[in-house]
Amino acid sequence: MKKANILLVEDEKSVASFVSTELGFENYQVEEAYDGEQALNLFLQDESKWDLILLDWMLPKLNGLEVCRRIRKRSLVPIIIMTARDYIGDKVAGLDGGADDYITKPFEIEELLARVRVAIRRKDSYAAAPMNHVYQVGDLRLDIEKRTAARDGETFNLTQREFDLLATLMKNEGKVLTREELLSKVWGFDYMGQTNIVDVYIRYLRNKIDKNQTSSLIHTVRGIGYALRIEE
Repeated sequence: MKKANILLVEDEKSVASFVSTELGFENYQVEEAYDGEQALNLFLQDESKWDLILLDWMLPKLNGLEVCRRIRKRSLVPIIIMTARDYIGDKVAGLDGGADDYITKPFEIEELLARVRVAIRRKDSYAAAPMNHVYQVGDLRLDIEKRTAARDGETFNLTQREFDLLATLMKNEGKVLTREELLSKVWGFDYMGQTNIVDVYIRYLRNKIDKNQTSSLIHTVRGIGYALRIEE
């Protein structure tokens, strides 16, 4: 079985060494970078190589958020931001910047490993999706193979998590999915965060998919969850 390749970006070498060792025990192949410029250079040497990027926020030369934004312009590789910044505004900035997940330092290594498993499993599941699999709901079109989404001809820039959530809603067109179902399908059974993360990402999707449209496709079913459907 192929080992997953992880790019670990952490300027504190003792922390990087510890995390790298623990990931090695889990049979991951890890390369380390200690500043933002080095991380970008390693990534760009072979963009298709990486299965996951673990990215510290506070980095020399180029901060983690800027590294995340630049990588996201070129790739949908899963990115988990690691940082001591726990202000909600920072978390929102990280997720808006293209990160798929966010873990606050100090963290238990078991929690980080669980988040790594979820991120890589989601990536692998979409890589194994049928070729040329396209979903269409009204004027909203989703291409699984190309990992693109567009409505009325306008293409949206979605993070991997946003894309996974939209794909799940479109595959279940018209069906009401509970928050727990969405957590299981999109974040995985061993997701250890809060359930309101679903509401946060639904809001992100609405701002991209439904904003400035004459009709909304993503609907809240009060007390239950969410559905994607065309309202008559």
